[in-house]
Amino acid sequence: MSVLKASGICKAYGKKQVLTDLELELHEGHIYGLVGRNGAGKTTLLGVLTAQVPWQAGTVTLDGEPVWENRAALDKLCLSRELSATLLGTGANTLRVTDYLRAASIYYPGWDAAYAERLLREFGMEGQRKTRIHGLSKGMMSMVTIVIALASRAPFTFLDEPVAGLDVVAREQFYRLLLEDHMESGRTFVVSTHILEEAGSVFERVIVLDEGRILEDAVTEELVEQFRLVTGHEEDVTAVCAGLTVLGTERLGRRLACTVRGTPDALAALDGAPVDASPLSLQKVFVALCGHGEGGIR
Repeated sequence: MSVLKASGICKAYGKKQVLTDLELELHEGHIYGLVGRNGAGKTTLLGVLTAQVPWQAGTVTLDGEPVWENRAALDKLCLSRELSATLLGTGANTLRVTDYLRAASIYYPGWDAAYAERLLREFGMEGQRKTRIHGLSKGMMSMVTIVIALASRAPFTFLDEPVAGLDVVAREQFYRLLLEDHMESGRTFVVSTHILEEAGSVFERVIVLDEGRILEDAVTEELVEQFRLVTGHEEDVTAVCAGLTVLGTERLGRRLACTVRGTPDALAALDGAPVDASPLSLQKVFVALCGHGEGGIR
């Protein structure tokens, strides 16, 4: 089984440290979700893992071989980034959709032109091949990145905010296509996204990046099962939460709501307590881990 491994990665832009002593292993055949707040270092991490962004310390290897300036390793990696209506220093992005597809067909040795055509039809973009990028909507730009990522057929495929600008129907369509491809090919996908409501059931594993470090790297269901929202009378909630890790609290008169984390045995003890213990969604778990006291129960 192929393994893409980052070890001791440090990356800074000037005086700003973005990644610090980062350790991560990505194993063949999984769908990973990469989540983190704005500025956590997600895009930089994806660039480092695919050797598109240089780093100051540490190593990135694929099956023990370095990825940097290694054509054999790079042929197995694809990073699909958000497109922009402008090109740095040149004004409007006047490249056409077909230009991006042609470049991808040259760069990726496993490029599947027939699959790319099928995806264009799926997204209703057959008539957009000659459209310049600056003339596309944000959602259509996202569709182009998805087509390139999936049709690359790269064994390790990274998508940076692929659903940005997509409506709920198109997002569901993307995740359906992703799962279909994964089941057929066994490829490894890493998807960075801020929209977690639909993605929670798709990600086999979730990587939580916080302030340049990996905070969590776990099977999604196992991670989510460690959290509860405990509500009830203040004295009851305080008593049952004594043996749990309390990540946030909110008082409503004599009632108290606590977001907690604990072992299976500790959480099982909540079942017979005079409180309500509700499971959390992946999005709520993310807020509890990375909210730092902002935007929710605290």
